Formats: sequence, C-alpha cells, structure tokens
Amino acid sequence: MIEKRISIGNIDPIDFYGVNNSKFNLLKEYFPKLKITARGDEIIIQGEINDIEILNTKIIALLEHYHRYNMLTVANLKRIILEDHVVADPEDAESVILYGNAGKAIRARTPNQRKLVELARTNDLLFATGPAGSGKTYTAIALAVRALRNREVKRIVLSRPAVEAGESLGFLPGDMKEKVDPYLQPLYDALSDMIPPKKLEEYLESEVIQIAPLAYMRGRTLNDSFVILDEAQNTTRNQLKMFLTRMGISAKFVITGDMSQIDLPRRGDSGLIHAFKILKDIKGIAFVEFNSDDIVRHRLVKDIVKAYNEEQEERQGKNEE
Repeated sequence: MIEKRISIGNIDPIDFYGVNNSKFNLLKEYFPKLKITARGDEIIIQGEINDIEILNTKIIALLEHYHRYNMLTVANLKRIILEDHVVADPEDAESVILYGNAGKAIRARTPNQRKLVELARTNDLLFATGPAGSGKTYTAIALAVRALRNREVKRIVLSRPAVEAGESLGFLPGDMKEKVDPYLQPLYDALSDMIPPKKLEEYLESEVIQIAPLAYMRGRTLNDSFVILDEAQNTTRNQLKMFLTRMGISAKFVITGDMSQIDLPRRGDSGLIHAFKILKDIKGIAFVEFNSDDIVRHRLVKDIVKAYNEEQEERQGKNEE
C-alpha cells in the first residue's frame, strides 16, 4: 500500500468538498478500494498504485473544471468520474471570457466588447471609450481576472480619479478607505460577479487585487500587473501621463472613459481626449470606441443616452452659430 497527497490549492474546501463533505463523500463512494481522507487543502489517498493513479487523474480533472468554471456541482463531479475521457462542457468559445460565481459565463456580448478582448491579446495598452452601460469597464475587469487566474499576471490594480480630477476628499467623513470606497464601488461590484466573496476578500487583504484612487499611483512602478484606470475622462493631461508612465515590465494597461461625461471645468483639459490625439499611431497601443449599440443594461439606458447626446449636439450647434 502506498500513499499520495494532492493539494487543492487555494480553493475554498467547502466549494470543492461540498457542505458537510457531501461531494467528497460521493467521491469516496466511487473508489471503495482506496482510503481517502481530506485535511484542509490536501487530499490523502492510500491504496494500490493503479487505483491511486486513476483517482489522481479524476481529481486533476475536477480541479481543472473548478478553475475553469469557478464551481463544481454534484452533476459535474459524477460526469467527470464516470466518463472514460473528460469532455469539456459545451460553450461559445468565441464569447466566453471566463466563468464567474456559480459558474456564470462572463461573455463579450457585443462586437466592440469582442474587439476589446481580441486586441488585448496583442496590445499591452488599450483605450476603451463609450457611453454608460456599454460594458467597457466590466469587460476589462473580466480580462484582468482571467489573466490573474491564468497566472499571466501577479496582481490586478484598479483605479479611478476620486470625486473629480482634483480628488478633493478632505471634506468627506471617515478614514481614507471610507472616503474613497463609494467612488470605487462599481469596481467592487464587477469583481464580486467573478470571484467568490471569501477569495475576493483574501485577494484584497493580501493586495493581490488593489483598488485605489488615482493619486495613489504616483511614484509606483507596476510590474507583472493588469492595471485598469476607469473614468479616465476626468483625469487631467498630467494625471493621465503620470498614470501611463507607471507601466512596468510584463504589465497590461486598460484605460476606460466616457467622453460625454467630462466633469472638468474645461472639456479640452481632459487627459483622455489629449491621449487620443497624441498616442494614436504608437504600435502596441489600441483604441476601441464603444457606442450606444453596445449598451447592455436596461433597455431604457440606450434611449436615455441617445436623448442626452442629441441635446448636447443641439446645444453645441447653437453655441457655434
């Protein structure tokens, strides 16, 4: 009799073993000749070498399934154990970016979302602009989580200019985290769709995922990181230049913003507009311009955006007369 130990890594044991070890006990029933025990993140197997190797192959397949789909159901466990050859679950390979909580497929749902995913393969710096609800930031965060999950990067850094470009937080109550969290909540919301709550909390505590206002980026060099700057239309030219020059080795940067929602005193001061003008022809930098056809929120959002855009164009036309 020999013994083999298999680590389930950083997976929450309850997710993998089941509540009250329901899935783990089912696994044991399929291999009655083996003594199988679980101690924290390790599965200990004792028995004959041939039986151990069969179970080892199945556990590896179960772990791969969990990492891919972010879940392991009883039905999946039974299917993987009983099949001679592990067959991948059916999926639309062209649109699925990753699988989030409860196995939810996070997809690139529109042509420009798919364009952003495709350009991210070959460009280290991307600009994604467009109206509210077009999925530009959500898609970028999905790409970041996938890169972290695939060990392409060591951390994710998400940032926004807090309040306005001046980042005037002093008048708000509470400590710095309490001051800035309301402005960063949309980023937390997206992450919460893609990473289990306990794991997300661990990532935030260990700073594998960092969420911070733009001012905190000054002086840093971001290596081996997937970095997203959201609401970039409200950065000044100097702020965006500062941010872009944080780019380190093996880093990927995505800058998102909405040109129609510039809160700066003068529209021309926007660092995002300036960057579009001077960075267009640099190899390795890509630009994706989302539009109202990409809006994937409530059906009314598209009409609301259209109405505001038409009013703004009418107002600009009168000013030019």
